Amino acid sequence: MYEWLKALHVIAVIAWMAGMLYLPRLFVYHCEAPVGSKQSETFKVMEQRLLKVIINPAMIVTWVVGLYLAWAGRWYGAGWFHVKFVLVVLMSAVHGYYASRVRDFALDRNTRSQKLYRVINEIPTFLMIGIVIMVIVKPF
Repeated sequence: MYEWLKALHVIAVIAWMAGMLYLPRLFVYHCEAPVGSKQSETFKVMEQRLLKVIINPAMIVTWVVGLYLAWAGRWYGAGWFHVKFVLVVLMSAVHGYYASRVRDFALDRNTRSQKLYRVINEIPTFLMIGIVIMVIVKPF
């Protein structure tokens, strides 16, 4: 059962990361759309659906299954796991920030620039690289 749950965990992580990499790109393009335009309203729907249908459920499955795997594998004492855990907490914080931006766009209250969204689009990539290195290499 452990291997099946590990596979589910990896699938959930892939879905979560796909959404976390795509959502800020939507923000970049949404910034260009005039408030109240058909294009802006379309971006609102896309952002909401991506967050609620893919990103949120994937994050929940990632956390629930990941915590079980850590417990079942007795990884809680490993140094690499501590670093991975911190990086996943940071990824979850970025997720929360993105969710707040979705709310701002939905209410036509975005005050941030395309440039910010282009920069924050890279944060999940760097966190993911660190997480993968911790899990695969287990450097300590």
